[in-house]
Amino acid sequence: MTRSDLDRPVRVLQPSESGGTAEGQKADEVPTTWTGKFRAVWMRTLPPDKMLPERQPAYVSSWIYVFGMLTIVSLIVVVASGLVLTMGGVAWWHTSSIGHYVNSLHFWSVQLFFVFMVIHLWGKFWMSAWRGRRATTWITGAIAMIASIVTGFTGYLIQSNFNSQWIAFESKDVLNSVGLGALINVTDFGQMVLLHVCLLPLAVGVVVVIHVLLVRFRGVVPPLEAIDPMLEVAAKEAKS
Repeated sequence: MTRSDLDRPVRVLQPSESGGTAEGQKADEVPTTWTGKFRAVWMRTLPPDKMLPERQPAYVSSWIYVFGMLTIVSLIVVVASGLVLTMGGVAWWHTSSIGHYVNSLHFWSVQLFFVFMVIHLWGKFWMSAWRGRRATTWITGAIAMIASIVTGFTGYLIQSNFNSQWIAFESKDVLNSVGLGALINVTDFGQMVLLHVCLLPLAVGVVVVIHVLLVRFRGVVPPLEAIDPMLEVAAKEAKS
């Protein structure tokens, strides 16, 4: 390369001459792997501005919309304190001051979790939260509540005290009367510990994640007196 080559002006190629921009080339690409197809579907369904929005409608500032988030925060505290309880075994919190504190934190966060969830459930019920194609969102919320009740029940069974023994033997007769006693043995401490620590929290977590994603996908349900954008979209699709 000579000095004259360095002084020569560089001509910038136009998109039509260079075969299009990088964005255009990416848009024309068809995914050939399952990861690429999943990414494409995800970006169409929940783009970043919809998945993590910076703004919400004005009606979201009402207190009735806060209890859903309070339920999730309580669930996070429940899971975090439960993980700490598992570090020392199945009964160490009865003989340790730290264990007493973490156990109390776990217990009261569970109480708050159910209080916030019930308020959230009834609030959305009276708001008809299944409007605008949100039936699946409502159903997953109801499933999450049922799974949480079962999880909380197994939590009472593994307290390893007289209260848990009484609950176990009383509920054993109930399960035997409906034919579930052979599958679920509430007097089996090991089975209840595994259900409470592993299987049931996983089920609750999966359903809650699906519920939150559906809220992001369909949007927060507006009050009854407000105009629902999802209903407007459904009406336009029906006309077309």
